[in-house]
Amino acid sequence: MLLNHIWGLYASPKAEWQEIDKKHENYVYPLSHIAIIALIPAICSYFASAQIGWSIGVGDTIKLTHESAMFMSVGMYFGLFFGVLALAIMIHDLAEVFDAEPTMTQSLELAAYTATPLFMVGFACLYPELWVICMVGLVGLAYSVYLLYSGTPILMHIPEEKGFIYASSVVTCGLVLLSVLMAVSIILLSSGAGVVYTS
Repeated sequence: MLLNHIWGLYASPKAEWQEIDKKHENYVYPLSHIAIIALIPAICSYFASAQIGWSIGVGDTIKLTHESAMFMSVGMYFGLFFGVLALAIMIHDLAEVFDAEPTMTQSLELAAYTATPLFMVGFACLYPELWVICMVGLVGLAYSVYLLYSGTPILMHIPEEKGFIYASSVVTCGLVLLSVLMAVSIILLSSGAGVVYTS
């Protein structure tokens, strides 16, 4: 099953990383995992934007038209998908510095399964209060970072000390990548591209 690692990553992460390392499935599996799991924030944010409406502070609830919400959700989906691919490429390119020689499949696995908690935060969009999203987002980010630190030495076959520094470098690259995605989103939103509000 494509999503068979999700429960293990929450219940016993180190054991699950070892299971992932032992199997080293074809690169199609982590790609499929990303493709499916990225649907969660995209679909939930569409539903929240078009059906429920966002509440920011004490102001009125903000809703988007169905077309506008769909446009933003599709953009989010592809942004998340290609963001994880870019992270996998960074993981692969950084490996040489830390005397690791991962395949592209290993790099994809590390990126895909590390991003899973962040994508699961998408369920919080079904209660579209900004403070709720921020709190759940911080928890998801913290757990993703934990998964990265615990999974890097196992998947990359390097000592834990090097794995810690390697993972720290990946976190830095990931935060830069996330900042770029957020900046692009803000530029598109401020230009009004595809955003139509309903009254």
